[in-house]
Amino acid sequence: MTLNNFIPAIWANEIARNLEKFLVYAQPGVVNRDYEGEISGAGSSVKINGIGPVTVGNYVKNTNIGDPETLTDAQTTLTIDQQKYFNFQVDDIDKAQTKPKVMANAMLRAGYGMRDAIDQYIASLYTDAAAANLIGTDAVPKVPNNNAGDPSNVYNLLVDAAVALTDSKVPTEGRWVIVPPWFYGRLLKEPIFVKANESGSDQALRNGIVGKAAGFTVLQSHNVPNTAGTKYKIMFGVGDAISYASQITEVEGYRPEKRFADAVKGLNVFGAKVVYPEMLGVLTCNPA
Repeated sequence: MTLNNFIPAIWANEIARNLEKFLVYAQPGVVNRDYEGEISGAGSSVKINGIGPVTVGNYVKNTNIGDPETLTDAQTTLTIDQQKYFNFQVDDIDKAQTKPKVMANAMLRAGYGMRDAIDQYIASLYTDAAAANLIGTDAVPKVPNNNAGDPSNVYNLLVDAAVALTDSKVPTEGRWVIVPPWFYGRLLKEPIFVKANESGSDQALRNGIVGKAAGFTVLQSHNVPNTAGTKYKIMFGVGDAISYASQITEVEGYRPEKRFADAVKGLNVFGAKVVYPEMLGVLTCNPA
């Protein structure tokens, strides 16, 4: 590969496709990208405007209504303050006919690395969930089991999560929950759990989806935050809760000065914010 044959736009699209393919927390439906806008680089921000509640009053026939109220606005800022890069090389000693495969695999691995960084960052936003939607605590975590009728039954805990969202007036459509593998294993033992391959839909094609339970689309991830294998923070909510914006701003091919090799480096900037805390909840639990 020579620099003359390197096409930045093509490489950038390849990385973006790999990112979308492997994301769980940052995929559409879990987060939204409604405010992505134009991102010029790290430090950029997206302004999110909102309108406060509108008062509804009683109307009495032949009676004047009140003066129009002045609407209040609320603005929050989504800051693009996360920066991740990759930088790798392929030595010229590799055979020319195999180098494209090496480069393709290296780009794929770069996508995996970016996926992990973004997933872990969005997963860390569990701390911004509304207090009313917290189930279990670090002091008294839930221990899911498969005992029918037990309040800590694994399915019953998801029911409690669903009720918490409903009490917070969160829509029932598009609800999701992201669980660690051990939690998913216990769900599989529940007859009422609907596995993705038995749901009669193509939902299994989305990243990490393993089934449905208690009105949630259940996704599985190794990036569920935890402390030394305990106090897992299982997030649940709807896609409007978290806004996410990302942009691969730079992808460059070059020849390292002190090597006989071709190299590629790239920069991805991104940010995420819990815009509606009441639409997000956390279930704190331990395997045992």
